[in-house]
Amino acid sequence: MATREAATSAIIDVNALRSQFPALAETYNGHAAVYFDAPGGTQVPQRVIDAISAYLVHSNSNTHGQFHTSHRTDEILAGAHAAMADMLGCDAEEIVFGQNMTTLTFALSRALGRELREGDEIITTLLDHDANVAPWRALEERGAKVHAVKFHTEDCTLDLEDLRSKLNARTKIVAVGYASNAVGTINSVKKIAAMAHEVGALVFIDAVHYAPHGAIDVRDLNCDFLACSTYKFFGPHIGALYGKREHMLRLKPYKVRPAADTLPDRWETGTLNHEGIAGVTACVEYLADLGRKASPHATSRRVAILAAYAWMQQHEHELAERLIRGLLEIPGLTFYGIRDLNRLSERTPTVSIRMKGHSPAELSRRLGELGIYTWDGNFYAMNLTEQLGVEDSGGILRIGLAHYATSEEVDRLLRALRAL
Repeated sequence: MATREAATSAIIDVNALRSQFPALAETYNGHAAVYFDAPGGTQVPQRVIDAISAYLVHSNSNTHGQFHTSHRTDEILAGAHAAMADMLGCDAEEIVFGQNMTTLTFALSRALGRELREGDEIITTLLDHDANVAPWRALEERGAKVHAVKFHTEDCTLDLEDLRSKLNARTKIVAVGYASNAVGTINSVKKIAAMAHEVGALVFIDAVHYAPHGAIDVRDLNCDFLACSTYKFFGPHIGALYGKREHMLRLKPYKVRPAADTLPDRWETGTLNHEGIAGVTACVEYLADLGRKASPHATSRRVAILAAYAWMQQHEHELAERLIRGLLEIPGLTFYGIRDLNRLSERTPTVSIRMKGHSPAELSRRLGELGIYTWDGNFYAMNLTEQLGVEDSGGILRIGLAHYATSEEVDRLLRALRAL
């Protein structure tokens, strides 16, 4: 029902949408800034800035006090948990906030490590950001064996047969990314979760790169844990972790003794970034309002969020098709990842390239001088760049679009690359 209700039925004015983001009016060297650095962090709408500022002015206090500003802080934190629960499709107490996805994943891996025995196995992938590799490799100290699933280098998609060959009765954890932050591949995480559960393993999904581009339903995925970072989807620098209630109550987190043992408090170590968490609600509300414009009959915040993502995916597919088609026409350009325009649903609008005669760093610098912001290097997906054979020569140039990008900006980038 939610999917049908979320179907878009109105035209979104992209220029009006862009006007909500102050950074999009910035210029550099006389050029309008083009933010194709979105996989490293998106820009934020004014409402997020206002929410953070308002918290510091009107509610700046620690929690659970006997006075007004503390009460307001408690209410703001509760509201943010509810907002993220609507975004991920779970209950508010199953949401944990922290410094970032990496820190939350290390905290969770340490807790899961308490249950591991010598010879237990963990599966990661060679396609992932190291934040979804290093926390699990750290458990080798407890005697766990960590395996890495290969990917097909021709299109940078996971080798699911290799995954299947590594699953067995000793597999306790499968950690996989929802989408690759380096080349945009969207993984079949629902299928992977089912495969892992067949052997009794827990499933952890890194949704950091996917969250700006696609709706997430943790109940439908049937994953055990899922993490994301709100600064990747138009919010402040905050990490969010979903965990099934039974796991989050059963596992023993590392925490201080006075901290409550209820959910989500037992996992939220120390004093949180309250002003940032106030901004989390604002960024979720931004998405919901976008969905209400796309589908005026949306019946709830969750349905409105689904409608927003339906419109965003349609818009981003159009931009990705324009970008990929143009890139493939440039002589001397090497393209990494899915290039088939009939398979856009299998990737995000994040693409990576190299150009003959130019290092990725040089390309990024020269584009930056024109006000076009892109990333170069390995983006912490070092296993991927090593497998592609480019790690020792500067990695790749990453071009990452968000829903506030325009076709005119894509054309600017293509003209700049052709000029090289």
